[in-house]
Amino acid sequence: MAEKISQKIAIEVIRRKLQLLASVSPRKAAERAFTLFCTPKRKPVKGISTIEDKGTACSLKADGYTIFGYRWNHPAQRRVLIAHGFESSLKNFEGFVTPLANKGYEVVAFDAPAHGQSEGKEIVLPLYIKTLAAIYANYGPFDAYIGHSLGGLAIAHFLETIPHDRSVKVVFIAPATEITTIMDRFFRILHLNGKVRKAFDELSTEKTGISPEDASIRRAMHNIHATVLWFHDIADDITPYGDVERVRSDNFSNIQFVVTHGLGHRKIYRDQQTVKQVIDFL
Repeated sequence: MAEKISQKIAIEVIRRKLQLLASVSPRKAAERAFTLFCTPKRKPVKGISTIEDKGTACSLKADGYTIFGYRWNHPAQRRVLIAHGFESSLKNFEGFVTPLANKGYEVVAFDAPAHGQSEGKEIVLPLYIKTLAAIYANYGPFDAYIGHSLGGLAIAHFLETIPHDRSVKVVFIAPATEITTIMDRFFRILHLNGKVRKAFDELSTEKTGISPEDASIRRAMHNIHATVLWFHDIADDITPYGDVERVRSDNFSNIQFVVTHGLGHRKIYRDQQTVKQVIDFL
């Protein structure tokens, strides 16, 4: 309870500071807001877990940052890459490691820049895509991918850059389907006006080279040939199901949807039925 109250107070302080700055300069307010949008809250890195202890620690460079991760069951004939979401880490997906290894997969997972043990203070989509490319170059190719939230969006964009076909399997778990929707929620929380939003979108495009509208799994699916299993919860308040409905309306023949109820954005990847369906699919 105390933590939630502290969070509300912190948000209110940030909101007022940004609104005051916006009254002077929408561009400067947008710059501050963009930094906030791209900066995950660092969670304390706990000791090595049982699952990590069974894996091999790995590291590589991605766009100048040292990125840390693990791989398990090396070598194996098939490989799967797991990509976590914003303010998450590879530790949150340890429940997939043993079942995947038992099915004959080498499992590879890294902390994204600015997450877990990896270097960096901010994360933007192109940096995550570059990180996946570096992992692919060092530990790939991969027969399958599992991506949650921002990790799902990054995988979708990364797949657009490499040759692949339907033999490649992809699991999206509550993926960030449309960045514009995430930005909309961010602006609702901060109560920022349209002038700041316009400057924010322009700044985002300048800094990332990708317009908010193009940071979209729905758009990317037109260039993805892999076989996709997509999990999403009706009550997801981070990556809303409404975005998924628009993807479903496109009738992509290579996507199978699994809709859940009451699991939200994070419980869904810890749910044992979700894990079982993922393993069966792969």
